[in-house]
Amino acid sequence: MHIAEGFLPVAHCVLWYAVSAPFVVHGARQVIKQSKEHPESRLLLAAAGAFTFVLSSIKLPSVTGSSSHPTGTGLGAVLFRPPVMAFLATIVLIFQALLLAHGGITTLGANVFSMGIAGPWVGYSFWKLATTLRWNQNVGVFLALAFSDLATYIVTSVQLGIAFPDPVTGLVGSVAKFLSIFAISQIPLVIAEGILGVLVFRLLTDVARPELERLGVIKAPVLAEAVA
Repeated sequence: MHIAEGFLPVAHCVLWYAVSAPFVVHGARQVIKQSKEHPESRLLLAAAGAFTFVLSSIKLPSVTGSSSHPTGTGLGAVLFRPPVMAFLATIVLIFQALLLAHGGITTLGANVFSMGIAGPWVGYSFWKLATTLRWNQNVGVFLALAFSDLATYIVTSVQLGIAFPDPVTGLVGSVAKFLSIFAISQIPLVIAEGILGVLVFRLLTDVARPELERLGVIKAPVLAEAVA
């Protein structure tokens, strides 16, 4: 979810910028390293960024000061690991704030933390869990995209709850209210994003298998050796 321009208090904007900045700088270094060492990865990096841009631009009205939408960051986290998505998501959010009036510059730090940092790390954790348990790859991709979206929605609700605590029930009550209102539109989007992610991943497996094998996302087929 994108928190709108000017919606957060100044102190909160500064805090989220400070928290997000190290992740973005590290992510930028990882993108540069990946591009220099493996130039063939640039198209796949661009695809991951474009996927995030398109999905997160689908804006559905939600709580005042924010919106519900898919995020698309889980796919990039699976392909290139979460640090890369901190940088790519920042670029996406800047373009959306300037060109689409979606999100904002003052709230960029908060939006980067929820969509570009928390979401990808949670989604990637579920991808690794599915891989460790040897679940079907499609299940792992579905979980990665669904939970990256879900984590973004939860973190945004917490950010808004911290900024605007309920006068009676305080922080917990405020967060609960934001979560409950967001859930109406976000839960169906979580499921839809997971399904779409599986379809896109299967397409990438067909058209970019060598690159996915090099990245360690999928395993190269083991050729059976003839036994004399």
